[in-house]
Amino acid sequence: MGKKFRTEKDSLGEYPVPEAAWYGIQTARAVDNFPISGRGPDTDFIIAHARIKRAAAVANRAAGWLEGKLVDAITAAADHIVAGQYHEQFVVDRFQAGAGTSHNMNTNEVIANLANVALGGAKGAYRPVHPNDHVNMGQSTNDTIPTAIRLAALAKLPRLTAAIEAMAAEYEAIARREANTVKSGRTHLQDAVPTTIGREFGAYAWTLRRCAADLAGARPKLCDIGLGGSAAGTGLNTAPGYVENVAAELARLTGEPIRPASDLAAQMQSMHDLVALSSAIRALALELTRIGNDMRLLASGPRTGFGEIELPAVQPGSSIMPGKVNPVMFEMLNQVCYQVLGQDAAVALLAQAGQLELNVMMPALGSALFDAMDWLTNAINAATQKNLKGLKVNRSRCRELAHTSVGLATLLNTSIGYAAAAEVAKESERTGRPVREIVAEKGLLPAAEFDRLVEQAAIEGNIGKGRDS
Repeated sequence: MGKKFRTEKDSLGEYPVPEAAWYGIQTARAVDNFPISGRGPDTDFIIAHARIKRAAAVANRAAGWLEGKLVDAITAAADHIVAGQYHEQFVVDRFQAGAGTSHNMNTNEVIANLANVALGGAKGAYRPVHPNDHVNMGQSTNDTIPTAIRLAALAKLPRLTAAIEAMAAEYEAIARREANTVKSGRTHLQDAVPTTIGREFGAYAWTLRRCAADLAGARPKLCDIGLGGSAAGTGLNTAPGYVENVAAELARLTGEPIRPASDLAAQMQSMHDLVALSSAIRALALELTRIGNDMRLLASGPRTGFGEIELPAVQPGSSIMPGKVNPVMFEMLNQVCYQVLGQDAAVALLAQAGQLELNVMMPALGSALFDAMDWLTNAINAATQKNLKGLKVNRSRCRELAHTSVGLATLLNTSIGYAAAAEVAKESERTGRPVREIVAEKGLLPAAEFDRLVEQAAIEGNIGKGRDS
């Protein structure tokens, strides 16, 4: 049996709409117009937009512009959507009409049809609740879409920062556990002075928490919304007090300090706040890439690489080499970070492409931002759970490499000077003999005393402090 359709009519004429659909004619047109990515709208964005419709209805009732019976039906319909129902009815592709008019009407139509059926009406009749006249009262795509993007980003931020904190906490736990595990430091990927796993991993934790703080710093600006600016920031067709009332209602619904922007028009022209958030996400992705690469280097081997850490095996590493295990979780994290950098580049280009009173690129901008936040959240959580938890430090390997490092010659700077220490380093590199043997042979320090200096330098970092160099 074929799909059944109802016929609806708009300013362009009649159009078929699936009989079972809660959306209407403008959504149906958009589905046919934009078969682009096969991806529907982001879940947090759907919820954010439904909350805007609910808050608008409440604000319009406060002004006496919208009858209480209609407000109750609209808010009940919006509440169903916020609770996770009817999300399959949001069917417009992420790449759609400029500014997001198609999604705005998708929401208007779904809420109107739900409200009308609850009031005894029928789908597609739009009586007594009309998608434009009632659900969209006092609004425009111009102000609801950028506001919904901000609200969706605010909803995602705690999940992303929690993932970062969980990863930082694991690095910090390893750092505490391995505070005295001496290893060779490396700069330029060459032997350097001794350090510890604790210092190395503690630095990862500190950096990640700094990234989380930068992300949190983007939150206040996201709370400045342009809702009530209506078309082009003019406030056209908005009720007295609407701007303040709708912001207050959204603050109540979201638990965020939502407030009207001091310039409503600017919040439609400019995507500055979203670019700032994307920039903080980009910085996070860059740090995660660097740290992920370090994990892969430190785990390289098991015989021919660094081999200083061992990552938990989560799957066989090769279809041809038996027993091979790869650092797959950090490989995955790297791949996600590279994609996120691409999303940030897209956000930058989409933000600058706004013209005059409106940025029509908002649907793609929001999609890029949402993907970056969700992908990083999931990737960080997966890498933390599957590879950081259970990470083992090969202490004997760390000690072996630390005590054969050419970089140990640096410990002699304060006793024999830089030039003489450089000669020791060159001899060690040329002959392959450990620095400790050469030092003992030359009568500079007994081997045991040199080993003590290595441990002290790595853990305390105070060799030569207070002495003339």
